[in-house]
Amino acid sequence: MPRAIWNDQVIAESDDIVQVEGNAYFPRSALRDDVVRDSDTHSVCPWKGTASYYSLELDGQRSADAVWYYPEPKPEAEMIRDRVAFWKDVKVVD
Repeated sequence: MPRAIWNDQVIAESDDIVQVEGNAYFPRSALRDDVVRDSDTHSVCPWKGTASYYSLELDGQRSADAVWYYPEPKPEAEMIRDRVAFWKDVKVVD
């Protein structure tokens, strides 16, 4: 089962993965709420829309903006609604 791992902790796990541009999008419900912190960061993708971010915090460790999601994806990216993807120091493994 695909898992997202950060600081040797599984922070998300799901068999329901959507692959887009080489990124694994997990259901938001698969992401542990206890490690997620809201972020004010946003970026824009021409075909997916405006991305929002979460930072990760656990055991005194922090990874700023390591998780992104599209709250209101454009119609052609509807398949990633209510999903999150990871970067920076988060590893996605099968």
